[in-house]
Amino acid sequence: MKILVILNDPPYGTERSYNGLRLAGSLSKRSDVEVKMFLFGDAVGCAIRNQKVPDGYYHLDRMALSVLRHDGEIGCCGTCMDARGFTDEMLIEGARRSTLEAATDWSIWADKIISF
Repeated sequence: MKILVILNDPPYGTERSYNGLRLAGSLSKRSDVEVKMFLFGDAVGCAIRNQKVPDGYYHLDRMALSVLRHDGEIGCCGTCMDARGFTDEMLIEGARRSTLEAATDWSIWADKIISF
């Protein structure tokens, strides 16, 4: 099964992106599931490396890396990155700047789309 997970919310302040990454991480561990994630809007912040959070708080950058380690893919809206001053060098290893056209292709590719 091919699943596209779309995140829209900021990395912190709500739990929507956290829960989306939890689900994507769990799905990516299944041998019969292919996972792609696309980050729109403030969710592009989930893929920024070296996040500093209080002790005991979750690290969304590390959770995103887990998806990538299990052969998932992460695309970050380039327009959304630019609007927030994020550069390609700020992304975790394996995540990449992407486009609406790529999000469209991934949507057509997917058997299921889950949006947070």
